[in-house]
Amino acid sequence: MMRAIAEDFAAGTFRSPEPPCLSLYQPTHRSHPANAQDRIRFGNLIKKLEESLGQQYPKRDASSLLEPFHQLHGDSRFWNYSTEGLAVLARPGLFRVYRLVRPVQELAVVADSFHIKPLLRMVQSADDYQILAVSREHASLYQGNRDGLVEVDLPEEFPSTLEAVVDLDAKKPQPIRTHGVRTPGGRHGTSSRADLAQTDTELFFRAVDRAVLEGFSRPQRLPLVLLSLPENQGHFRQLSHNPWLMEQGIDASPNAVDLDELRKRAWQVVEPQYLERLRGLTDMFGAARPRGMADADLMLIGRSALSGRVATLLIEADREVAGRIDPVTGAVEFGDLANPEVDDVLDDLAEQVLATGGQVVIVPSERMPVTTGAAAIYRF
Repeated sequence: MMRAIAEDFAAGTFRSPEPPCLSLYQPTHRSHPANAQDRIRFGNLIKKLEESLGQQYPKRDASSLLEPFHQLHGDSRFWNYSTEGLAVLARPGLFRVYRLVRPVQELAVVADSFHIKPLLRMVQSADDYQILAVSREHASLYQGNRDGLVEVDLPEEFPSTLEAVVDLDAKKPQPIRTHGVRTPGGRHGTSSRADLAQTDTELFFRAVDRAVLEGFSRPQRLPLVLLSLPENQGHFRQLSHNPWLMEQGIDASPNAVDLDELRKRAWQVVEPQYLERLRGLTDMFGAARPRGMADADLMLIGRSALSGRVATLLIEADREVAGRIDPVTGAVEFGDLANPEVDDVLDDLAEQVLATGGQVVIVPSERMPVTTGAAAIYRF
């Protein structure tokens, strides 16, 4: 689901939506008995959405908007598997469901635009990373952060198995004839079985490296941790062209580490780089601000975001600032989040920066360099 969130942001799915926009967020649980209540809580949140629609859009038939929510509520198989959180967004002509790898605060809101900052945190946090688990015959990908980890749903064309890259049937040893006697073991003049296996492994590793680079690392620019046996670590790294592949990996069989242990070991690898990245961003902001190349004033950031001036926007996690950005002038109009025409200013700033090619990084409150909720570093 992480890849789906990133793709939806890149495609502008949440920009200029047709209201009403329904945003539902819910913490969920992986195991029984805690997850037994998730479905019940989801039903209660649907009722909140229904009540809000009735109050804010009394003349609108809400049944078509709410029907997908009710169908999801009734899907037993969906509720048998949960992660740390759930997000469901809907508007006329759109219904999106995302499983989340970090807990979220419970929320059910109807407004003129989506509440997206929890999703932004999933795809723009400085602590996000990916894990490539690879053996000589199989590859899989995980994405997570310090709080959670999930396996990525790979596209059908991804070379997740050796058989997807190498025609193993064509490489089965054929019997040879010597003076009329059939001898198993191979053809005259062919390489040994060990040589063939080595060549096959190289082909497989190269295909996996290329697919991860083009389909995931280059679009998302996340640190990549390699999980494999020690003998495969060196072999894969020699062949890899992925600049996001971290020097330190996890030396273990991909089948020997459970998900929670894998998250803990990966965070030990990623945390030093995460802290260094945050220090670099805050230092950059501190150096640029005296030169007029950075701001913490939301009004100034709003105008600069609209003109495409913001290169990097730091947003404080779990912070909301009620209001909206004027789409023509970029002026920030502060207000009340209870009003359906009012959104979160930080959400709007993030969307505008992303739309103009800037990067957005969600930062823990204790590491934010300012108290306004946002810090912008300018391109010019």
